[in-house]
Amino acid sequence: MKSAIKVLGVPDDINSSFMRGSSAAPPLIREALYSASSNLFSESGLNLDQEGVWDDLGDIEFTGEVAVENFKKIKTFVKDVLVSDQKLVSLGGDHSVSWPILDAHLDIWGTLDILHIDAHPDLYDSLLGNKLSHASPFARIMEAGRASRLVQVGIRTLNKHQREQAEKFGVEIYQMKDLAKLSSLSFSKPVYCSIDIDALDPAYAPGVSHFEPGGLSTRQLIDCLNGFKGRLIGADIVEYNPKRDFHNLTAMVAAKLLKEVIARIYRDNIKKD
Repeated sequence: MKSAIKVLGVPDDINSSFMRGSSAAPPLIREALYSASSNLFSESGLNLDQEGVWDDLGDIEFTGEVAVENFKKIKTFVKDVLVSDQKLVSLGGDHSVSWPILDAHLDIWGTLDILHIDAHPDLYDSLLGNKLSHASPFARIMEAGRASRLVQVGIRTLNKHQREQAEKFGVEIYQMKDLAKLSSLSFSKPVYCSIDIDALDPAYAPGVSHFEPGGLSTRQLIDCLNGFKGRLIGADIVEYNPKRDFHNLTAMVAAKLLKEVIARIYRDNIKKD
């Protein structure tokens, strides 16, 4: 039976600013997903081991380190999946890969609402002279004017430049210090969710390049993912860096999030009551 939800590894980290390593993440997330210490049930009760729920497309193979060429390859690959009405969850890689992935989604959907869960707003016009930086994907997405709404949750590194960028693009930001204001998040258009693992406090996910204390708990992130009102049509999970992981803890967290994302997409698009 052909599954309508696909999972794709996007092992590209050449636009990382501080530390590379997230390109090694996708196989380790899969390994954690199938760990004998856990099972393949989501919290909603969906059995991911059930035929017809999802398929693994493996990883995109990159032959070089030219960002523009890699981005073209990512967008082409993703768009080829989406044109046949497949739903896609991508595993990074650093956060720069979200730009070509979302660009492909916007080509198919026309417009989308975006839920971005992260410690960082990733709105730099350019970082260290690199406009394709993993700190810039949402600047590139929003300046194109096709995304109808960008909501960011978990932010705790907002500087003057990124605050100005957020105001320029009309970004809705729920900083960690104001998280109590995030009660009933609701979207009117189809939703794409981008999850940066460093949205979590390092106590829950130490395997990230940028430690940002004071973050979300795993429970808070899952509740946000499952609690918003709207239709989830795609997602990515990025910035897991195995170089900094401890006993594969972050790999297990990423696998848990993957299960919940697949289950939410299945519920919103495929499940027949």
